[in-house]
Amino acid sequence: MFTVSTSFELSRGRIERMLRLPDGIVYRNMERRVRRVEAEAIRRAPGSMGRTIRAQIQRGPGGEFRGVINVRHPAALYVTGGTRPHQIRPRRTGGVLRFTVGGQVVYARLVNHPGTKPNDFLRQALRAAL
Repeated sequence: MFTVSTSFELSRGRIERMLRLPDGIVYRNMERRVRRVEAEAIRRAPGSMGRTIRAQIQRGPGGEFRGVINVRHPAALYVTGGTRPHQIRPRRTGGVLRFTVGGQVVYARLVNHPGTKPNDFLRQALRAAL
């Protein structure tokens, strides 16, 4: 009869480094995935919003890593969440709004805006990248 046996030893320090330290395999894998989501979010962002997107990896309360994507554009909440129908009025009392429609200048004291649909490009980027 022929038998084979083997043994191994777990190095707690190596496992800890692999899981918890910034040079470990878990951190590097997380960083690669976060960068992929960041690139996809920049690609999907409307207008100049993509220039304000930044990704980073932070430590959670339990020491675990988590990827964070920030959008620092002032209109980011309105784009991702949409807006309700609302009225647009001039800022100065007695003023009028001036804008161009079909090449013609139009003046109005009040405009009824239908609102905007949400463009949740961050969630779409997350789904597409992972």
